[in-house]
Amino acid sequence: MKKTTVLKPDEVEKGWVLIDAEGKILGKMATEIAAILRGKTKPTYAPHMDVGDFVVVVNAEKVELTGRKWSQKMYYHHSGYPGGIKSISAEKLRQKRPEDIIRKAVWGMLPKNRLGRKLIKKLKVYAGPEHPHGAQKPEPVRAERGV
Repeated sequence: MKKTTVLKPDEVEKGWVLIDAEGKILGKMATEIAAILRGKTKPTYAPHMDVGDFVVVVNAEKVELTGRKWSQKMYYHHSGYPGGIKSISAEKLRQKRPEDIIRKAVWGMLPKNRLGRKLIKKLKVYAGPEHPHGAQKPEPVRAERGV
């Protein structure tokens, strides 16, 4: 008889993955990042646990959007005051904070609960090619993952 084993939180091995966003389509890349953060690429996946890897994304300013999304896609937030809705186009957000485009896309694909808030902290996004996580030795993502 086969048994399903569930790892304890201290038995989970977390690695570091490096993704270069240059020339990649935002949505396809974000789905892969979300799967890596959740741990769906590992045989030890459990939906209620954090078994995923840390993800470092570089060159966030060079990510691509298809069609006319740079000018038409809008990001909204609210100040908390009446009539306080604010909006910014993807093009302006890329100039102002290019990391937020990837972070918002991945956040939309994670669960909206305690686990999701814990997972999004494992995503490290940088606008340029440099990152301060050299000591963790992040492995570049393999081609068969599709990123």
